[in-house]
Parts: sequence; C-alpha cells; structure tokens
Amino acid sequence: MKNYGKTAVLLAALGGLFVVLGGAFLGQGGLYIGLALGLVMVGGSYWFSDKLAIKSAHGVQVDRTQAPDYYRIVDELAQRAGMPMPRLFIAPSDQPNAFATGRNPKHAAICVNQGLLQLMSWDEVRGVLAHELTHIRNRDILTGSIAAAVGMAITFGARMAMWGAMFSGGRDRDRDDNPLVLLATALLAPIAAMIIQMAISRSREFQADAGAARLIGDGEPLARALLRLEAYAGRIPSDVNPSQASNYIVNPLSGRKVTFGNLFSTHPPVEARVARLRQGNWA
Repeated sequence: MKNYGKTAVLLAALGGLFVVLGGAFLGQGGLYIGLALGLVMVGGSYWFSDKLAIKSAHGVQVDRTQAPDYYRIVDELAQRAGMPMPRLFIAPSDQPNAFATGRNPKHAAICVNQGLLQLMSWDEVRGVLAHELTHIRNRDILTGSIAAAVGMAITFGARMAMWGAMFSGGRDRDRDDNPLVLLATALLAPIAAMIIQMAISRSREFQADAGAARLIGDGEPLARALLRLEAYAGRIPSDVNPSQASNYIVNPLSGRKVTFGNLFSTHPPVEARVARLRQGNWA
C-alpha cells in the first residue's frame, strides 16, 4: 500500500502543479486551463505511463520467436514468481540497461537495451530480468513511470514559460507579473521536478535487488551485472530523456558530467547495492 500512497501523492502533485502554473502565467483564467491540463496529464500518466516510457526508449515489442532466450528467461522467472507474463521490448541502444513499466502486473512490460543482450552473459541478464520482475511484483513501476511523467511535464512547462516570459516583453501591461519572477519560476521548476522524483524512495532499488536474489536463489549474478552495467554506462553514451532515467536499473546518464540531475539521483550507489547482495542481506 505504500507505493499506492506515493502514486496518489505524485498524481496530486502533478495536477496541482498545472493549476499553480496556469494561474502564475495566465492569470485567473489560467487556473481553469491549468486544472483541465492537470486532469488530462493525471489521467494520461495513469493509463499511458507504460507507452510513454517505451516510446521514449524507442522500444520494439518482441515475441518468443524473435528473442527466444530473452523470452525463455522471463517466462521461467514469471512462472516461478506466480506472475503474468509481461510484454517484452528491445530498445536499439548500445548501452546495456533495462527497465520495467506499466500500471500493474497485468499491464506490465520489460524493455531491455540491445546492448544488454549483446554484452552481458545470460546469467547476468537473468539477474537483471529478475530485478525488473520484482519491480513489477512490488507494484512500484507505476510510481516510477508517473514520477518520470511529472518530471517531463514540469520541464516542458518550465521551458515554455521561460520563452514566453522572454518574448512577451511589456506587451501585456494589464498584468502585474514581474518578468524576473516568471523567469525564476521557470528556472526553478526543473529542480522541483527532480525533488518530486526523489519522492520515489531509493530503497525500492534495494528491495528489487533483494527480491531478484531470492527469486533466482543467488545474489551474485545480479551483483556482477550491476558492476558491469555501471561500467558500460560510463563508457557508452545514452540519449535517454533525463526524466526517464530513474526507471532504469542503473543510471543511464552516469557517464555525463556532474549536474543537478546527478546530485538528485534516485539510484543508490552501485557499490552499496553490490555489497548488500554479496553479504547475503537478501535472504
């Protein structure tokens, strides 16, 4: 139930944010426009969060004949966990990585990057897929997907507001808005997006790691996979939208220079995750 509470808070934050921004930039009439946009975004985030994540990754759905080993491993683990078989996707990125998405286990999907299947051993891939299935079983994938949608919406709205404040000049003299205040709000909004994404507890990654180790009866495959995934993420660039980065098993943007996004990372340190797995803290 904890994840349902987080989801409700994020949905409420997303809807409320549009109301506030609408009033700030469009006046009283903007409150109603913001409310309408907020309701559309809240509904869209709930029903289409999986499609948004898959589309952002350019994932292509595959079946048993197109990716037999990938399908076989997920099918085996899903049966062992007593879960429905999720839809499977492959993204064209060369960086090894993966994420799960969907609003519940019956409407779930796993997307792996092409690099995961090409550069990792099947034992390591199995550990990664067990981690993603645990996210699905724990029902925290919707929360992460909505957090990503919130981040994308805030960032888009902030950019639109910033350009509007810059080019509106003094044309609307009937309003008392200070352009500097508008610009400051637009610049600070992406930081607010990061903070909202941090509302998704980093403990969910530790929980998914532990669940994966219990599912396959061994923490070492995932421990090795995490170390290799982080190393590859530092060497192979990724064009993942920063708002979607928190969905992945390791931060796909870790190879970039330190930014505010790195400082507000939703991923625990890989070293800490590996230590827990190797110390048997999952049993």
